[in-house]
This record gives sequence, structure tokens and C-alpha cells, in this order.
Amino acid sequence: MSETPLAFMVITLIVLAVFFVVDLFVIGRKPHVPSTKECVQHIVFFVAAALIFGAILWLIAGPQSAIEFYSGWLTEYSLSIDNLFVFVIIMSNFAVPRDLQKYVLSVGITIALVLRGIFILVGVTLITKFTWVFFIFGAFLLYTAFKVAKGNDGEEYQENAFVTMLRKVMRISDEYDGEHLRVKRGGVTYFTPMLVVFLAIGTTDVMFAFDSIPAIFGLTHDPFIVFTSNVFALLGLQQLYFLLGAMLDKLAYLPIGLSVVLAFIGVKLILEALHGNTLPFINGGKPVTAVPEIPIWLSLAVIVVSIGASAIASLIKARRDNMPRLQNDKKA
Repeated sequence: MSETPLAFMVITLIVLAVFFVVDLFVIGRKPHVPSTKECVQHIVFFVAAALIFGAILWLIAGPQSAIEFYSGWLTEYSLSIDNLFVFVIIMSNFAVPRDLQKYVLSVGITIALVLRGIFILVGVTLITKFTWVFFIFGAFLLYTAFKVAKGNDGEEYQENAFVTMLRKVMRISDEYDGEHLRVKRGGVTYFTPMLVVFLAIGTTDVMFAFDSIPAIFGLTHDPFIVFTSNVFALLGLQQLYFLLGAMLDKLAYLPIGLSVVLAFIGVKLILEALHGNTLPFINGGKPVTAVPEIPIWLSLAVIVVSIGASAIASLIKARRDNMPRLQNDKKA
């Protein structure tokens, strides 16, 4: 399945593990609100690392693997940015102190990585044994694209049933106590809201995995590339949260760009399913060779253009929206 040498994969996983531990549990555990300079430095470092990794992959495994990685990384990174909207709402709803938000994100991102790893293993098993699962993945991505394009403006974060049930069966205090999950008051042990926040983000990450894993399998079937794309997308997400926290509402057209990408990958998955068709009620159980094959370079082009155009359009809109306010400030 993969042309990547085993030694390179092992070294890559070790280096990524070190990156992840340092980013989340050394830098991330220091309770502070990172400055803009600190955020930019971290984001530039991890973006440069992803670009360099793709270049090395090009030399070692060939251009196909490199383009698949770049396509997967850009898709997962874009979906991660969209997920930050939900993180912002969760942090706001649970009134997480600003200096504790890095710690919360560290745990949330770790949960996301573990869940995505499980979903990747399950996905590889499914697509290896049952090619028809691409029909399901493709249809789900088309449905998700429609939901993303429709938008969720004005919607508040709603606690899922698990978190709501938790509040009924456990003693939960009203105040945080640093990073502690439990606190004793009057001889009675209470769980702090931190536990609820962790569970809210963790269970929300499950839904994120349902979106992201089918999307990445629409671009590559190589589990090594699938996993590294996800890891590089999650690295630096803490800093991106703080950098974009005040700007997320300005990325008005990002959902449209994401919906185009998800719909495109959904169609690509369905076409691949038709090429490897074994379902008896479609073309007599034989592959449908008449449908076109979408090359990976075209996938990369669609992703770059869609996300890039939506970001630029959002910035232009934000600037135009600010013009009246700036003009009023000058008159005043």
C-alpha cells in the first residue's frame, strides 16, 4: 500500500511524538495566554515542518505520496480551523479562565489524536475488505458539505446527552480550581467544571473524526499518510486557537470553501466506489469503468483554490465591513 521505507516511517513517528509531547505537555502546560508573536512563531514552525516533510516524502516515496500528503494535510488543517469555532463556543459557555484554556486545548487535542488514530485503523480495515464503504463515506461527506454550506450562524453550543446526564449523577462545583478535576469543600468532594469541559470537547471530537477521516480517505488510502496528515494538522492548533480566536467571526466564507472541498471529495469517493464496485445491484456487480477518475493533483488544486479563495474573500468582506466604522472614527 505504501512505498515509504519502514525506517523513515518509524523515525517520522518518533519525531512527531516528540513534537506532540513538547507542544502539548511542555509548552502547553504552562498556564499563560500566548502572545501574538509566540503564536505566529509556533504556527510558522509547524507549517514549515509539514512542508519540509512533504518535500522529503517526495524524494523518498515519490511525487504521488507527497501530493497525497499535502492534500490531506491542507484538508485536515482547514477542518481543524473550522472546529475552532466550536472550541471557542465551548470555552465561552463553560467560562473557562483564559489562562487555563491552553491546558484544556492540550487535553482536547490529545483526545482528538487518539480518536482519529482509532478511526484510521477502523477505516483502513473497512476499505481493505469492503470497497462499497466508499459509497457511505461519499454520501456522508456530501451531507456534511450541505450542512457546512447551510451554516450554523447564531447557534449556541448544546450539551450532548452524555454531558447532561453527567451533571445529574455527579457533584460538580460552580468554580474552577486551577487544573484540578476534583476539590474538597466542607468535607465533600466535588468535581470541578474542568471535567465537564474535557468531556464536552472529547465527545465533540468524536463528531469531528466522523468528518475528517472519510475526507482524508478520499485523498489517500495509505494509513501512514493519513495519520501524519492528521498529526501535522493538530500540531500548533493551540496557538492557532489564540491567534484566530478574535478573528474567527471574520472568516465568513470559510464554511463555503470547506463545503466545496468536502463535496468534491465526496464525489471522488463515490466515483472510486464505482470503479471498484462489487455490489450486485449496480452494473451487475461489475466495476463501472465509464466514470472518470479524478487525479490527486486535481484534488490538491481544488483544495488550495477553494480554501484560499474563501479566506481571501472573507478578509475582503471583513475589511469592507470595517470601513464605515473607521470613517466614523475619523469624523469623530
